[in-house]
Amino acid sequence: MKHFLKVDGFQWDTGNINKNWLKHKVSNEECEEVFFDQGKKLLADPLHSSQEPRYLIIGKTKQQRLLFVVFALRKNKIRIISARDLNKRERKLYEKN
Repeated sequence: MKHFLKVDGFQWDTGNINKNWLKHKVSNEECEEVFFDQGKKLLADPLHSSQEPRYLIIGKTKQQRLLFVVFALRKNKIRIISARDLNKRERKLYEKN
């Protein structure tokens, strides 16, 4: 996943600025924090990539909250599509290794 070397921040606009808070009580800051988790898991999401490549990341926030985040890369920015708490199965995947 070489394209992540060119990322220079996050894209927050009216389309996604409050969506995850309203739906799942996940703040924008928490979404960003999982990208800096040393134990994060990053996967391509080919099932939902018909319009643009999408990716999944699972990781911890600074407060140890485990999140599942779906995102895309747009013009060297990470655009968060969805973020929520991990379910039991995803938690096991994160804890593996």
